[in-house]
Amino acid sequence: MIQNAEQNGIQNDSGETFIEVNHFQLCKYNQHSPGDVFLSEKNPSDGRTITTLSDGLGSGIKADVLATLTATMATKFVAADIPILRAAEIIMNTLPVCKERGISYATFTIVDIEPSATVRIMEYDNPPYLLIREKTIVEPIKENTAFERKNKKTAPKIQAIVHYSSYQAKPGDRLIFFSDGVTQSGMGTAAYPFGWGVVNAHSYILNKVTENPSISARDLARSVVQEAAIHDEFKPKDDISCGVVYFRNPRDTLILTGPPMHRKNDRELLHIFTVFNGKKIISGGTTANIMARELDKPVSVDMSHFDAAIPPFSSLEGADLITEGIITLGVVADMLEGGRVGLSGNDNAATRMIEIFMNSDRIYFVVGTRINEAHQDPNMPEGLEIRRNIVKKICSLLQDKYLKEVHIQYL
Repeated sequence: MIQNAEQNGIQNDSGETFIEVNHFQLCKYNQHSPGDVFLSEKNPSDGRTITTLSDGLGSGIKADVLATLTATMATKFVAADIPILRAAEIIMNTLPVCKERGISYATFTIVDIEPSATVRIMEYDNPPYLLIREKTIVEPIKENTAFERKNKKTAPKIQAIVHYSSYQAKPGDRLIFFSDGVTQSGMGTAAYPFGWGVVNAHSYILNKVTENPSISARDLARSVVQEAAIHDEFKPKDDISCGVVYFRNPRDTLILTGPPMHRKNDRELLHIFTVFNGKKIISGGTTANIMARELDKPVSVDMSHFDAAIPPFSSLEGADLITEGIITLGVVADMLEGGRVGLSGNDNAATRMIEIFMNSDRIYFVVGTRINEAHQDPNMPEGLEIRRNIVKKICSLLQDKYLKEVHIQYL
């Protein structure tokens, strides 16, 4: 459920710990379907954050199906309050076993995080996860549990060993886990004849965090995967995936779009804008003109990144981004829905807005409710919805698909 913001203005408080979860992955070279699957959800009933990374045996469609099945089962079982050890046992006895190699068709790492920041982790056949606290690698204490596979077609019986650990997270902690496409990258090369390896990967991650203590989960995951791809000369020999959980202060974004119903509320809009602590976006020409007038600052259009499909963005002192309204918001909604986040390579108003959204945890929309007659014109393109409907769509996508906390205030 998208939450309503405070009626007397947006109240954003950074004095709490936020759980940022993100990942990055590349497919095996010449494959178009990822054999690794990363799923994450926030359980609405109890506020737990549940994340699973599964690596299907091989690559392509078959690996994708097996990894999807594994990750989905793991996430749903844990969300249904099935104990994580029991969930692992059910998964192990459900998955088929490769006849030639005698191993499971998919691996998994399950991360279950309570609102109290208690973290439980179950690992099977993925490289060991990494916990970084205060720029130091913390060695977890793990319990090893052996399960006998109950597959009747398997003879002799095969034992599978899973690793369980739990700890109390602290602000600043980072939990990093990845598929063996990371550790096996570069295998057969002069630099890494046996692959990059766990030790090298962990050292690289620690150095990245030390160099940039505020690096986001998304950027850290991307850095790990891209470094692994470099070892494979940008032709990954396997699917490469990395997930990161980062416990930190929340990053907030405010987006103002549309003029208030009554002009007397323009001053309230200014107050919301000036007291907000975080990134600030203005979407809509009328809204930008109101803020420019109230701030007594000029708006300047930036034509250096021209895009024929998207109106150009502008700048105003105090704002991080100013865009045109309905068209840009519509493109943002389509890109979020299609999962085209960080993939287009274009630099325009829509991609910049999405970049800010992806690097935010809490996003506050203030939506003006004055009707713009131009948006009611029947000659306008059929897909051009009114502002409020587009904003609702964006909010739902940010919350449900990208796990953002979203607030809306109508003015």
